[in-house]
Amino acid sequence: MSNSPTRPLPTLSQAAAKLAVEAAEAKAREMGIDFNIALVDSTLHLLHFTRMPTAKLTSISIAIDKAFTAAGHRLPTSNYTNGPAAKNFSPGGAAYGIHNSNGGRFTLIGGGIPISVGGSVVGAIGVSTGTPAQDEEVARAGVEAVERWVKRSEGAKI
Repeated sequence: MSNSPTRPLPTLSQAAAKLAVEAAEAKAREMGIDFNIALVDSTLHLLHFTRMPTAKLTSISIAIDKAFTAAGHRLPTSNYTNGPAAKNFSPGGAAYGIHNSNGGRFTLIGGGIPISVGGSVVGAIGVSTGTPAQDEEVARAGVEAVERWVKRSEGAKI
């Protein structure tokens, strides 16, 4: 137990969020698809949002909720539909219905990825408009841009 009544809370900076969006947009242009791209900080609040020109209007809140879910649970949202844990979120599973939590903001759709620095989740990116796999690919580009910046700032050669 800590001897302090408070603890520091690392959080994603506005500069890192913008860098992630730039990388995600570049990946989107490479794919030829416009996306909604949302970044939240470690407190789950929206830090930055971009809607590319033809991104689906109905996907705006989905992108934000993907970032919210990924940061809040510290896991990619694709974990809820792919892999061994997915059965827990299907009908009859131990966590079935979790998507109704947090005012309906908890999403099981791939495309939300947490961003970690020094072992702490500092925020997350959520992307929506394409398929879950396409959304995740664009989100991954944003996460990787922040990871490269962190490595450079720590003096690593990349």
